[in-house]
Amino acid sequence: MTLTSRHKFRGQCRDGPVVYAAYLKLEHSDENIKFWMACETYKKIASRRGRISRAKKLYSIYIQPQSPREINIDSSTRDAIIKSIQEPTQTCFEEAQKIVYMHMEMDSYPRFLKSEMYQNLLKTVQSQSS
Repeated sequence: MTLTSRHKFRGQCRDGPVVYAAYLKLEHSDENIKFWMACETYKKIASRRGRISRAKKLYSIYIQPQSPREINIDSSTRDAIIKSIQEPTQTCFEEAQKIVYMHMEMDSYPRFLKSEMYQNLLKTVQSQSS
């Protein structure tokens, strides 16, 4: 099952992403979902000045080596971001965002689906829909 899969209760449960984020925090890998969500917000910034400011912040938090919430991306993706940071486009973090999504989809999300947190969420949703 993947992040893009539709669970039968998806429309009934708005807590799923919140519970997943909490699970990632327990796993000490919540930087992935935080970065992904920050990129979604970043893409909506229309002003050049706002984009430059936010891009530098995203870089210092998630991209820069040894940063507080450094994400796991390859050096060529990191280098491309470094080159574009002075005049960042709305899509300059797109490749890094795809990589992080893939890490979640292939690694942490399958573990989440087997976790007690997810099983409890599923039971709660199923009991609410009965």
